[in-house]
Amino acid sequence: MKTYNKLIRDKIPEIIRQSNKIPVTHILDDEAYLSALDRKLDEECAEYHSDRNLEELADILEVVYAIAEAKGCSVERLEALRREKAAKRGGFKERIFLESVNEAEGE
Repeated sequence: MKTYNKLIRDKIPEIIRQSNKIPVTHILDDEAYLSALDRKLDEECAEYHSDRNLEELADILEVVYAIAEAKGCSVERLEALRREKAAKRGGFKERIFLESVNEAEGE
């Protein structure tokens, strides 16, 4: 027996069964689900940092969308919030790296 103790995608139990193994699972309550999603986000970010591939980036998006929905926010609303913030503060397309901020003269 191998222990995982982590949130998994919905189809994983069936995939495990197809390999003639028996998954032991339970359904999380709302608080435990959000906590597990936070840990999953950390896990997926670490995998992206390690591999730097687009599949890992897609996994991060899947977790972010699940977190938003668990908090009562649709993916569409999340995208609208992203666009609003980008309109106010910009995105990252110009690759600007802030080194420091000097106080203005006369202050």
